[in-house]
Formats: sequence, structure tokens, C-alpha cells
Amino acid sequence: MSIQSDHIEKLVQRRAKARLGGGEKRIEAQHAKGKKTARERLELLLDPGSFEEYDMFVQHRCTNFGMDASHPDGDGVVTGCGTIGGRQVYVYAQDFTVSGGSLSKTMSEKICKVMDMARRNGAPCIGLNDSGGARIQEGIDALAGYAEIFERNILGSGVVPQISAIMGPCAGGAVYSPALTDFTFMVKNTSYMFLTGPAVVKSVTGEEVSQEELGGASVHASKSGVCHFACDTEEETLEGIKALLAFLPQNNLETAPLVETSDPVNRVDDALNSIVPDNPNKAYNMYAVIGSIVDDGKFLEVHKQFAKNIIVGFAHMNGRSVGIVANQPSELAGVLDINASRKAARFVRFCDAFNIPLVTLVDVPGFLPGTQQEYGAIITNGAKLLYAYGEATVPKVTVTLRKGYGGAHIVMSCKQLRGDINYAWPSAEIAVMGADGAVNVLYAKDIKADPEHAKEIFEEKKKEYTDLFSNPYQAAQKGYIDDVIEPRNTRFRVIRALEQLAGKREEIPAKKHDNLPL
Repeated sequence: MSIQSDHIEKLVQRRAKARLGGGEKRIEAQHAKGKKTARERLELLLDPGSFEEYDMFVQHRCTNFGMDASHPDGDGVVTGCGTIGGRQVYVYAQDFTVSGGSLSKTMSEKICKVMDMARRNGAPCIGLNDSGGARIQEGIDALAGYAEIFERNILGSGVVPQISAIMGPCAGGAVYSPALTDFTFMVKNTSYMFLTGPAVVKSVTGEEVSQEELGGASVHASKSGVCHFACDTEEETLEGIKALLAFLPQNNLETAPLVETSDPVNRVDDALNSIVPDNPNKAYNMYAVIGSIVDDGKFLEVHKQFAKNIIVGFAHMNGRSVGIVANQPSELAGVLDINASRKAARFVRFCDAFNIPLVTLVDVPGFLPGTQQEYGAIITNGAKLLYAYGEATVPKVTVTLRKGYGGAHIVMSCKQLRGDINYAWPSAEIAVMGADGAVNVLYAKDIKADPEHAKEIFEEKKKEYTDLFSNPYQAAQKGYIDDVIEPRNTRFRVIRALEQLAGKREEIPAKKHDNLPL
């Protein structure tokens, strides 16, 4: 055997050993938990044969607490680039079979390298998290490593899409990186996120709680909103990432790819003409409206289990990627509250950062009243949504279906927040408040002065107010609504508006950065 052949054989052997991570026994232990290894996950995520790995032979540099006894190649994370649907992405997948996936300084350097490459080369960055947290043996070096990653998350925000998938534990400082990314996926029953674990919670507060109850996928999907997508399996999670990327551009200087569709632009749906009930207090399902107007009825909802009174997600309209924001009358009557405002504001800002037009479907009676909302800063949180729409420069098409009352009308992409095309259905009611509340304010003295005829006075004044404002024509007369459209034609009118706005150019005043009401 030649010297060169000997070197090649050693390389092949070393690569094979590196690909085993922590070894066969730890791989078996990972499988026993119902979890895949880092490399198995990447194989499912990326196009076959597209993965180019970096830093396979990187080793940790720690010598404390017996760490110098073992220096596995790769040091607990697999990094590199590949393609998804033929489009380039950068990836890292933490390997729980090596030191529990704990973060060392060298691991952070590997992760930072691909994050830097993603930003420089204008491609999405995807992180598959499965880690026991900071490598305690490395002390401050591990903390510095986390901070380096967070800084890359910040620098990449709004430049390239960043996606996190929590495939196992993610605790302590590790949770901040997913929180800084654009979208977070979690796997039910096998992944969790929290800053302080159950043992610490019990020692400090006396509260007993399981990992799942404290930070499981269902908790973060429905209660905290930290998780955008809660999936049943790892396979579903990885397929979900692929589905999401299909709606996104590679970076902030590009637009999302157009997709072919056989769904006619001028398709009408007569069912929309009768979907809004005659009774203004009766609910209907906004999903039916969304499904009717988007291509082939396909809608990828984001934050499905969180703040259900507002719906956000992605769809295609005539092959063009759009972000949908819609009030949901069948949940809390579609009112805006703290969580709904935060949810929608975050989504609007993402779409604006990545050149995705916004389609807003409005049926909102107002903001949720009460001390809980006021004490929780509904004012500031509602302002976030107002701010997000007001600063957005992407094409914005708004359709008011029924109610658009008070400040809630304003924050839902009204004309004065630089809405480009604002339509209304004939059933739209755009006013400061509903008729009942308005009459009680405007005619309280008259009603009180004549208690014998109070009911007749109330009904008379209510009809007067309803005739004046329970229609879209007052707003249309003043140019606040560009047109009143027949509901059955909504798909065609929205698509035509988006085509008209495709070349829109609008800029915000020069500034270092804004001061969003956080």
C-alpha cells in the first residue's frame, strides 16, 4: 500500500467514526427515546446527496474535569449546507449522542461559521436543537459561545430567514437562540423549552411541575406563543420546515419564488355572498373565506393554537406568496387582545422584512376590555400591531368583511397606515363603535329624561346610527375605502390589486433603527 493510499484509508476511517458521533450505544439510546440522530434528521430534511459538511474534525479544547480523556470529532454538532427543493440552505444539527449535545466553545464556533455564511451568501439558516445546555466543564467559555450565537441571530434577523426546530431538550440560555429566530418548531412529547427546569422551580417557588407541563410543545404552542408549529413526530417537523420554506425568499433582497397554479384568477365563489350572517352578533368561520380566495384552498397557518381570535399564515394567490392576517369571528368574536396583537405584529414584520405582500381580512369589533388586558399593557401591545402595519412597505391589500370598529379598525391595516388598496364588502360596518354603544353615549340624557319612551327612543336612534354607519359607503365617500366589492369576486379583486402593486417602491425615513413599542 502506498503512503497516499494509507492516508486515504485513515481519512475514510476517521470520517466513518466521526459520523457515528458518540458511538453505537448512544445512538441506540437516542433511538430508544423515539428520537433520530443529528445526521438522520439532516438526511430527511435536505435533498438527497446535497449535504456538504463543514468542520467534521473539529474537537473541543477543554482539559478540565477529565475532559481531556476524550476528543470526539465534530464535538456534538453537525454543520454545513445543502438544498431543500433545489434551493440552498445552511444547517446545523446538535448531536445529543456526544456529551448530551452540550454547547462548548468549539461547538459555538462551528454554528457561528454557518450562520455567518448564511448571512453573507443570502440563504436561510436552519438549526436543529437537541442539547442539554451549556457544557458546564467549560464554564464561561460556554456562555461566551451562546452569546456569539445570539449575536449572529441578531445580525441575521431580517436578512435571511432563520428557522429553529426543537428536537429534544432546550433549556437555560439555549432557549434564546430559537426565540430570536423567525419560526420555531417543536415535537410533541419529546422536546421542551424553559429557562429554569422543574427542579429549580420547585426549590424556588415550591411548585411541582413536569417538564412537559412547564415547557412542552403544546404549552408553548397554545399558552406562551414561543412555538409557531407543534408537530406530532420528527418527520412531520422536518416536512413542516420544507413546506414553510416554499413560501419564503432566500433573503431580504429577493422575492419568494412564483409557483405554477391551475386555479383561475377570476374564479368566483357564490358562497361568500351569504357567508356573513344577518345577525351582526352571530359568528362565522374566517377559514372558509381564506380557503375560498387563495390558490387551491391551501393555507399554511402559523401559530395555529395561539391567540385563535386572529389568524396568520402563508398562501399563494395566482402563484405569488402572500401573508394572510385575518380576524376570526368564531373566537372571542374576533376581538384583538394582547396575544393576538403580538402574534399579528410579529407576522406582519416578518412579511415586510422579506418582501411578502400582506392580505388583511377584517372583522373586528374592538379590543378586549378588562383589567387583565389593561394591566397587561394592551395599549403597548396593540400599538405593536399598529406600528407593524404603519412601517410596512410591502404591498398591503385590506378587505373589511363586516365590523371595523374604533381603534381596532385603525390597527388592521387601514388606509391611513399606508394601506395600498382597501376594499369592503357591502356588509362592512366602519365606525367608532357599534350602534348600541354609540346610542348609549350620544343619547344617554334623552333616554334618561323620558323613561316611559326610553325603549322607543333607543330603537329610533339606533336605526338612525345604523343607517348612517352600518355600511361601507361613508368610508367610501371619503376615499378611506377604494371600492365596495361583491364578496364572490374577492379572489379576483385581491389578485388584481397584488398584480398592480407588484412594482411598488416605498421607503421609510432614514434612521438608525426604529423604536418599536416593546
